[in-house]
Amino acid sequence: MRFMAAMLAATVVLPSAAAYATDLEVTHWWTSGGEAAAVAEFAKAFDATGNKWIDGAIAGAGSTARPIMVSRLTGGDPMGATQFNHGRQAEELVEAGLLRDLTDVATRENWKEIIKPASLLDSCTVDGKIYCAPVNIHSWQWLWLSNAAFETAGVPVPKNWDEFVAAAPALEKAGIVPLAVGGQAWQAAGAFDVLMVAIAGKDTFNKVFKDKDADVAAGPDMARVFKAAEDARRMSRGTNVQDWNQATNMVITGKAGGQIMGDWAQGEFALAGKVAGKDYTCLPGLGVNEVISTGGDAFYFPVLADEEKSKAQEVLASTLLAPATQVAFNLKKGSLPVRGDVDLAAANDCMKKGLDILAKGNVIEGTDQLLSADSQKQKEDLFSEFFANPSMTPEDAQKRFAAIIASAD
Repeated sequence: MRFMAAMLAATVVLPSAAAYATDLEVTHWWTSGGEAAAVAEFAKAFDATGNKWIDGAIAGAGSTARPIMVSRLTGGDPMGATQFNHGRQAEELVEAGLLRDLTDVATRENWKEIIKPASLLDSCTVDGKIYCAPVNIHSWQWLWLSNAAFETAGVPVPKNWDEFVAAAPALEKAGIVPLAVGGQAWQAAGAFDVLMVAIAGKDTFNKVFKDKDADVAAGPDMARVFKAAEDARRMSRGTNVQDWNQATNMVITGKAGGQIMGDWAQGEFALAGKVAGKDYTCLPGLGVNEVISTGGDAFYFPVLADEEKSKAQEVLASTLLAPATQVAFNLKKGSLPVRGDVDLAAANDCMKKGLDILAKGNVIEGTDQLLSADSQKQKEDLFSEFFANPSMTPEDAQKRFAAIIASAD
């Protein structure tokens, strides 16, 4: 009877799936080893629906990929779906009518109840309509440490930022770069934001980026952050790599003592077979202030004339948020799921730390959610220059930063 029931179900479901089966090009910037393994879970789940994921990976991270994605959308060559960081990056595309409204899908599948925290879906919402599907929670606030590097240097693995700075001379003496920072602008800007939350605190972070308070940006609390950024700049000399995952690999191989990077670095450690707590140590909030940001990635769906592809878009949106897909993807990506009702028993020690911080509500919004793409770019340019140019003083950098905040939107 079970066999007959299965056969009957197949005769009902398969023709319906086949009627809308189609190829769907999906663009994203997940090209490192760990990221590729994670995105393959999305592709596998979507292909299982009878449709076909056509991978449109663009190398170079978001700073390179986003302009290409935007150019295609505004130039009349839309993909089936595209990754952005959920936040304000797609505002102008929504206003131009280039991205489709997903409110019907979100309502049908009860996204407002299952997506946690609510700020994730809020970032997808414009004028009461939902335009994207959040797929993960990525937090920037992590210091990743190579246990082997500190053993080689003959010093204990640090428990916080101050101990890390104090250990830098021993690492350098052993021929190890203390802090790996790649050459892409967003890495320097992200590291600064992490230092800001750890040293100046959550309230200062929100006053600067949420309230756009230029006086606070120019004040004494931020001066301490710029002093820490100067320490980070000094410790990162000799990194000599461009991509973030190359910097992560320096930590994995013991060539660098640590890296300030988002939790997506976990995917690289996992791919290399490294075990959290044994081979590497993770310090949320730099071991100073255990707060994490709840930004991350989301998929947007361009308006398409093709009815079959439009149907496939809805299937993909649903698939991305399915419980099994959320678990499979996020375990490999190193991020946290956007659903609060999934089983993460397989989470490693670092992911469990993130889940605990999230459960306590010690969270902030990401700067992609708080700043326009233009303001974010100005900030990235400033810190790229600061980390590359030792002659720029912390005081001069702070003045420029305060001016950016004063005109930020």
